[in-house]
Amino acid sequence: MPVIDFASSKGGAGKTTSALLVAVDLAESGAKVAYIDADKNQPVVAWGKKVGKPDNLTIISDVAEDTIIETIETAAQQYDFVIVDHEGSASMMVAYAMSRADLVIIVTQGSPLDAREAVKTIRLLKGQEKAFNRSIPCAVLITRTSATIRPHTLRNIESQLKESGLNVFGTQLIERDAYKAVFDFGGSLRDLTPKQARNVPAAVANVRALSKDIIAALKSET
Repeated sequence: MPVIDFASSKGGAGKTTSALLVAVDLAESGAKVAYIDADKNQPVVAWGKKVGKPDNLTIISDVAEDTIIETIETAAQQYDFVIVDHEGSASMMVAYAMSRADLVIIVTQGSPLDAREAVKTIRLLKGQEKAFNRSIPCAVLITRTSATIRPHTLRNIESQLKESGLNVFGTQLIERDAYKAVFDFGGSLRDLTPKQARNVPAAVANVRALSKDIIAALKSET
């Protein structure tokens, strides 16, 4: 089943937040999902110990550089979707995970500095394509944007990425309190109360739209 790798060459881009939100949304839609938490800080393992994790979402954390490929391949045989999350770096573990992905999602914020980091991740991906002699589909996800303001710098970055031949998701992950609240309280966006986070329905709709974009990208490659 599809392996979706969330990648970034640096921390703080919103990679783990995006990966977890999508994994939970897919699980709540009825899919059997494996989440491979290969980040040494294991933020999703900590989230999973709180109340509210969907029963059909399994977190796999016993992963190392020399076992990541086998872990991914085994999970792909057992689950409808495999989400891979690792530390923000250009390590060999990241490279190995990319080599087994059906879709690599390169996560970046809408700033020139972060866009340059995204280019580093793309170069790592291209290296894996050469090493394993296979085309690895990828798409760029822009995170932490405003729901109301689209600055000129963001529009310029989008244009540059598209002109470079990259697929940029039409859905961006908006900066919302609800996404942080999920890590604080556990469970899913739909479990949050108005006291825990503002405008939860808009957050749910944003993630659902992103999940649909990801599924469409996967289907376009089959």
